[in-house]
Amino acid sequence: MHAAAFTRHIRRNLFAYIALLPMAIVVVFAYLGTMLWSVRLSFSSSRLLPKDDFVGFAQYTRLFETSRWITSLENLAVIAFFFLLICFVLGTLLAIFIDQNVRAESLFRTVFLYPYAMSFVVAGLIWQWILNPDLGIQATMRDLGFPNFVLDWTVNPDKVLYAIILATVWHGSGLVMALILAGLRGIDTQIWSATRIDGIPPWRVYLSIILPMLRPMIITSLVLLSISIVKMYDVVVAMTNGGPGTASEVPAKFIMDNLFERANIGLATAASTVLLITVLLIMVPVLYSQYFRRNGRTS
Repeated sequence: MHAAAFTRHIRRNLFAYIALLPMAIVVVFAYLGTMLWSVRLSFSSSRLLPKDDFVGFAQYTRLFETSRWITSLENLAVIAFFFLLICFVLGTLLAIFIDQNVRAESLFRTVFLYPYAMSFVVAGLIWQWILNPDLGIQATMRDLGFPNFVLDWTVNPDKVLYAIILATVWHGSGLVMALILAGLRGIDTQIWSATRIDGIPPWRVYLSIILPMLRPMIITSLVLLSISIVKMYDVVVAMTNGGPGTASEVPAKFIMDNLFERANIGLATAASTVLLITVLLIMVPVLYSQYFRRNGRTS
């Protein structure tokens, strides 16, 4: 009987592997293959068409000598810092608010999560209209009798990044709320009963007990938000198209412009390889820590 069960187990797994084979082929050739090909092109002198030559790190040297690329990295750092900080704080506070058994909870969940259901293009177009000095809030306030009211973030080089941050926070904070709320709903109610008996303030309970218990949700939300920031393109193009000038330039837009408009495949693939390394630097430590924690528990 054991031999028959073992045979059925092998057969069942074999069929599963056969069923997964087409997807494995797609992953290997369509994803990993194109990824490796892009990295290879970054070491070539490719311009309009790919070339099979080798120029070493010349494209990377040229990349980091390009002021527009440096500006895009600086802009991305500013956006990432404020976006992650505000999204996490705001999303956590919204989750805590909804977790208090408020009335119309389903309505609040829908309202807060609805922006994340939109694409970055739609979110960018909405905020481009709201912040447009000739059409949005500024024009409305001046029509209402406030001629000195100014809200020109999308056309002001010193404030345009904050306009993008505002749009991205509006779009992404709902994701943090949903993940943190799911974690809060899994917290044992006896923990709250014990802390009330001990007289521990609620804010202290959240900081010292609840948030450490929500570590997997926090890491997941931060990783998802970080990846969305690294590949940010749609919202910038929809709101400012990288302007005024290069004030809102981001790496993904730099890559797309060089790939399709400036016919510089080598430089574009070098920039995309830098972004790939950035994503790996974000993902690998997280995956390793999760794997280590899982194996530590099972052992």
